Amino acid sequence: MKKLWILAASLLLAAPIVNAQSTTSTATASAAPVSASHRKAAEELLVVTGSEKNTTSMMNQMLEAQIAQRPEMKAVEPEMRAFITKYMGWQAIKEDITSLYTKEFTEKELKELTKFYQTPTGRKTIEKMPQLMMAGVEIGQKRVQEHLPELQQVIGEKMKAQQPATQPPTSQPPAKPE
Repeated sequence: MKKLWILAASLLLAAPIVNAQSTTSTATASAAPVSASHRKAAEELLVVTGSEKNTTSMMNQMLEAQIAQRPEMKAVEPEMRAFITKYMGWQAIKEDITSLYTKEFTEKELKELTKFYQTPTGRKTIEKMPQLMMAGVEIGQKRVQEHLPELQQVIGEKMKAQQPATQPPTSQPPAKPE
């Protein structure tokens, strides 16, 4: 269950993925107020990239994958779906995602990205991105699982080394009050 929420959070942030670098630092962008046209440019990008559809699709894929891994969760699927929709559905996160994009990209960059995503290559990128993201997560999970014993060993050794050495109690008589 914990994996689902961690995965969900990371995927939701990546749902409307954009392959470009921001030339505006987050600190600078967050300090300046966002104009209505800047906000509108972010909203237009999110529409063009199909962010609402991608978010819903990814949430469904995550839920289905979780149930496939743990079939006993099928009994609580409606409750899980309702919870995910309530707190991580597009309507719940739209404002936060829009703000995220206005902080990371200038208005000009958002317009350039929107223009790119309207091209055939941009449309293909949008279409393939959910599968690429899920495949990337699966690759990461597989790599971690393959090497988990190594991580556990390193952590165990580090924790053992940091434990204070236990010393036998000394047999000194208690101090007498003066």
